[in-house]
Amino acid sequence: MRGKNNGNTAAGNILCGKKLLATLALSAVLFTGCGLKSGEAIIKVNDQTITQGQFDQEFDKQANTGFAKAFGINVKDGKNDFLYLLIKERVINELIVRSLLDQEMQKRGIKVTNKDVDDAVKEIIDKLGSKEQLNALLKQYGMSNADFKKDLKEEVKMKKLAQELGSSKISDADAKKFYDNNPAKFQQPDRVRASHILIAVNPQEITEIVKSAPENKNLDEAAIKAKVEEEIKAKETKANQLLAEAKKDMTQFAKLAKENSEDTTTAQKGGDLGFFAAKEMVPEFSKAAFSMKPNTISDKPVKTQFGYHIIMVTDRAAASKVPFEKTKENIKAYLENQKQIELIDNLTESLKKTAKIEYVNPDYDPANVQKGVQESIKNSAETAKELEKEAQEKNKK
Repeated sequence: MRGKNNGNTAAGNILCGKKLLATLALSAVLFTGCGLKSGEAIIKVNDQTITQGQFDQEFDKQANTGFAKAFGINVKDGKNDFLYLLIKERVINELIVRSLLDQEMQKRGIKVTNKDVDDAVKEIIDKLGSKEQLNALLKQYGMSNADFKKDLKEEVKMKKLAQELGSSKISDADAKKFYDNNPAKFQQPDRVRASHILIAVNPQEITEIVKSAPENKNLDEAAIKAKVEEEIKAKETKANQLLAEAKKDMTQFAKLAKENSEDTTTAQKGGDLGFFAAKEMVPEFSKAAFSMKPNTISDKPVKTQFGYHIIMVTDRAAASKVPFEKTKENIKAYLENQKQIELIDNLTESLKKTAKIEYVNPDYDPANVQKGVQESIKNSAETAKELEKEAQEKNKK
């Protein structure tokens, strides 16, 4: 199974590859505002109002993703004021930018139809290879289909705006220049092509299933644990049985994968994962796959955080540079996207200079938020000094 670093080994992955949206950066400043908690105005941008509800919704969205979520930090806890204020400042700026660009698009009569969105979805599916692959990526990013389409609609709108601002076409010569000036981006490491059959094991999920079964309602924790271990053992046994069948006749591997693998995305392709570099997979999987020769099956099921894998290596490829012709279109798409971002950025700066921005609630004035940031830094430094002083006094005793 692919790990967290599965998107930047080859040129296609760096520039376009398996990114969820080819021009995600364009839509980063636009978010849909719905389900408002409060209609109270906090900022006015020209004639458009930004409400408390819009701020709260976007703040919660950002506070529950990225760094804060990864480390389980509650940014609304008083002791995390510094992080809270940084996110607050970013959200205020993004809401103002969204408002300015929304107003500009309304002036220009830029609209997005359902067909525009459907065409954009189709384009992404074509790049990824299948609808199932798209669904798998959405699941990986924790994004619903509805949210995906909302963000995609805003992205399409932004692209239309960028097209009105100027040409972003990239010539073959521009693409070749980028290719020649960035050799490291197009260097592929050693790769392996493999197929696998996954017997998924999620102890937490198994525990919930065991606990929810009516016949287990009176069991104590020890009995629940025993049943969970029994289920896990049964899955390991199944994996060993499938391994034995696969080794008996390697030509049946694809059939076994289609019928038994719980990696539904690759199961329909006979378990084929395509070529991958070592760091694109979780360590246990890579260690096993890269130790095998082509046309061999793993000696035993390989256990990872996802469960048990029966691995069949089908090919290997030595480190090499991706030929220009093979990656030219990816480069052009990447550079075109960069030009569009630049056009939008320039427009945004221009709109900010002429906009009338009123901070109805002073708490949302960036200048006041920045004062809070500086105060938080000062308090943190003083607290650190006090703790250091206490530690030194304890050491003296």
